Parts: sequence; structure tokens; C-alpha cells
Amino acid sequence: MQRLLATVVMLLLWTGVAVSAEPKVLNVFNWSEYVPQTVLDRFTKETGIKVVYTTYESNEAMYAKIKLLRGKGYDIVVPSTYFIDMMRKDGLLAKIDRAKLTNYANLDPRVLHQPFDPQNEFSVPYMWGNTGLMVNRKVVDPATISSWNDLFRPEFKGGVILSDDLRDTFGIALKALGYSVNSTSETEIKAAYEWLLKLKPSVRVFDVTATKQAFIAEEVKGGMSWNGDAFIAMNENPDLAFVYPKEGLPLWVDSLAIPIGAEHKDNAHKFIDFLLRPDIAKLCVEEYNYSTPNLAAQKILDARHAQSRATSPTDADLKNSEFTNGVGKALDVYEKYWEMLKTAD
Repeated sequence: MQRLLATVVMLLLWTGVAVSAEPKVLNVFNWSEYVPQTVLDRFTKETGIKVVYTTYESNEAMYAKIKLLRGKGYDIVVPSTYFIDMMRKDGLLAKIDRAKLTNYANLDPRVLHQPFDPQNEFSVPYMWGNTGLMVNRKVVDPATISSWNDLFRPEFKGGVILSDDLRDTFGIALKALGYSVNSTSETEIKAAYEWLLKLKPSVRVFDVTATKQAFIAEEVKGGMSWNGDAFIAMNENPDLAFVYPKEGLPLWVDSLAIPIGAEHKDNAHKFIDFLLRPDIAKLCVEEYNYSTPNLAAQKILDARHAQSRATSPTDADLKNSEFTNGVGKALDVYEKYWEMLKTAD
């Protein structure tokens, strides 16, 4: 009998059939407060897989750690836009097995097949959104605001907030000048720098951590805001309005990806497919207020989110907008002018 069992095990190993399933654990490396605890608990209840959730505060921090560990230690990461491009080119991501994702068809074609992962071989969209323009009705009539260039209006003097994110802030300047947010031309990047330098006397602060609080408390009069923050701020302060500039704006998408060194890839696919369920995607949107790339979930959102142009933008709202992509060596040019901008008097 022992000889028979040994023979069976050897045959299984020889044919590549797993002798046992993966351990019931999933190591998620994600932004803080980006998957509701109720969703994590429900996934564990339905699958028996325990989720170990570790957080990071920036794409740069996540990327550095995954690169240092060569993708080991984590089963799911959630990079933004062009970080997917960087990580796949660095060989840090495993290919997604689409056959294991029964809910993949729910995804919005507008968000798929972006330049940072043209065939979505390495990433699955989780949440997406934009960097738009928010203003206070006490300062200006939102109906008169249609362009990023309106930030130069005297009413905003000293009260403009810009993002402390290099690509977002240069992105709006490039758009205001009619260029791509992904420009690699030093001439265009320099022109964007000069546009921002001209605007700087009107700027009160560069920030990414407390934008919505600044708008709610009316510490700023207008400026850049992520759409999810805008949704929250407008619900707290009805004098606020979110505007889609006619030149377009930077778009982003945070995608689910599997590090190349992940030890629980089957569990990772189960988790991705779970998050693609319409009922689960709906819970995530209603908790964090960003846009969902899940068309089936969009149809069942509560009225507040379904009717909000911040969380549910139309094609017309996003006309001329672009997803931020990698710019290669031109990033050094951006960083040079960013440093010049931040240190200019």
C-alpha cells in the first residue's frame, strides 16, 4: 500500500498536478483604507482564505519594496497607471490568467487596454478616477468656469490649491496649453512649467493629503481635486462644485496585479474575481467614492453615487482627457522643472 501511494504521488508530481491546494492565506499590499473591512471579511467567510492586509502611502514606496523583494512576500498589489508599465517591464508582475476570472466581462472598455498594459495581461482595473477642478460658489459662479486657465482669475488670487503630485500638476498645465499629459517634449514640459510659475502667486498650497479638508473648511477657493475627494467635500459643503475643464484632465486607474514572486497566485485570482463581482464593486465605490470600472456595479449604485458627476462622469465630461502613462527618461525633465517650480519665489 505504501509503495502504491508513493507511486501515485510521483505520478502527480511528474504530470504537474498539485498534491495539495495553496494554504488558505492571501497577502495584500495596498493603499490604506482602500478595500472595506466588510469586503475582506466576506471574502474570508466565503472562501476560507485569510487576508493579511499591509498598506503603503505611495506608489513609489510600494514599487521600491516590491523591487527589493523581487515580488516575494505579497500576492496582490494595487499600482496606479504608469507604475503597472514600470513593474511589468521590470519583470515584477505575473501574467493574469483570464480563465480564472469569471467576472472579467463586467469591466468598462473605456478603462481597459491602456498604454501602460495594452492587453491587460498584468493588471485588472479596480478603481479609477480623475483630477478635476473644484471651486467654491461663494467665490465664483461654477457655470462661468470651463478651463484650467480660469485659475488665473483674480477671484482665486492666493486661494488656489495644486496637487503635490508632479505628474498630476504638470498634467493640468500641459492640458491647459493643449498638450498631452504624457508629453516627453522638453519644450512642452518647459512651457507647462512656465504656466505653473505664472500661476504660483495665486497658489496657497501644494497638497495631496488634506485637499478635501481644505475645500470643506474654505481655506482655499479653487483648484485641483481628485474626484473621490470632491464627492466627499461637496457632501460636507454644498457651496463646492466640481468642474470638468474643456481641455481635458489627467485620468488614473488603480489596478489589481500579482507580483511575480507571489506564493498564493490561485488565491490572488480568487480575490480579484471576488472584487469584480458587481455587488462587491458597489460596496467599494460607496465606501470610498471613486469611479468603478465595473459596468454591472455602476447599474446598481445608490442614487447619490449614480447621479454624481464626480463619481459617475459621462463621456462628454471626460472628452480630451487621458490616462497618465510612463514617460521614460523624460521623467528626469519633469523632476528638474518640478524642483525649479517648488523652489521659485
